[in-house]
Amino acid sequence: MTPADHGFHMPAEWEPHARTWMAFPTANPTFTDLEAARRTWGQVANTIAAYEPVVMIANTGESADARCYLDPGVTVVERPLDDAWLRDSGPTFLVDGRGGLATANWVFNGWGQQSFARWENDSKVGALVSELAGAAPYSSAMVNEGGGIHVDGEGTVLLTETVQLDPFRNPGWTRERVEAELRAFVGAEKCLWMPRGLTADYGLYGTRGHIDVFAAFVRPGLVVAHSQPDPSHPDHEVCRENIALLRSCTDARGRALDVVEVPAPTVTEVDGEPVDYSYINHYLANDAVVLCAFDDPRDAEAAALFAKLFPSRTVELVDAREIFAGGGGIHCITQQQPAVSRP
Repeated sequence: MTPADHGFHMPAEWEPHARTWMAFPTANPTFTDLEAARRTWGQVANTIAAYEPVVMIANTGESADARCYLDPGVTVVERPLDDAWLRDSGPTFLVDGRGGLATANWVFNGWGQQSFARWENDSKVGALVSELAGAAPYSSAMVNEGGGIHVDGEGTVLLTETVQLDPFRNPGWTRERVEAELRAFVGAEKCLWMPRGLTADYGLYGTRGHIDVFAAFVRPGLVVAHSQPDPSHPDHEVCRENIALLRSCTDARGRALDVVEVPAPTVTEVDGEPVDYSYINHYLANDAVVLCAFDDPRDAEAAALFAKLFPSRTVELVDAREIFAGGGGIHCITQQQPAVSRP
């Protein structure tokens, strides 16, 4: 029996949360400056903790280190870790509308067996978080990460071909098999496939195309999408093609998607290499939008745009450059646990 057989589905991120789960950076090739990473992860956790409970998982023996960066209200638990991208190694939480809480526990293999990755411990994190949360675990046969899908809570899923159909993740899988697995595990009724993600996501520490750096639902029928105004940047054409594709799509309820373009920061490269700095990789906490900042002139523009999209939430800017140096953003290091209540 699958989660869908028991009435479970993945709710939208903007629905109420019980808490946020994160993982504390431990020594790993991903972090060239471990102290800076820990400081930034701590800033994200402390910002979210002003709006909802946060549980930080620290590697065995490192809870005292974590406490140095965290406000007293953040809960710290120790479990074996390899890395700190809990959106990807952790579970996807599910609800049934009757007070039940479950998780879809994907197979995690280091973003498609990437050369930099370690996953002996992180491949077990989904089950560990599920147990700590008191959720019913369901194990999927599909290699997937939380950053590889984005849902509207009404049956529509955004995803990319280069992640779910990656031969180093799911060799031999077809679109139809992926869609069947997502139908069974998150309640997907319609999958909207993008051909690829942003260019830098295929470089060192990349995920080979996670959707959550490029596009995200902000409510049913409305998607924010990353746009690159600089025609010399390799993402300029990628974004143009993906945005056109999104605008041609309808969701699971038959609505044509409304797409709001969010311009990339003005910084297009660091140390001579293209970057995929993106405001799309935000996190919705209860009553807040935690938005990536880059000490960039477009930070304020993006904050104003998200304030209009979420008028009842406070926009909190957190410098995310250190997170992007490791291959992701604020959304990549957080995982929401939805609130449940019995009718």
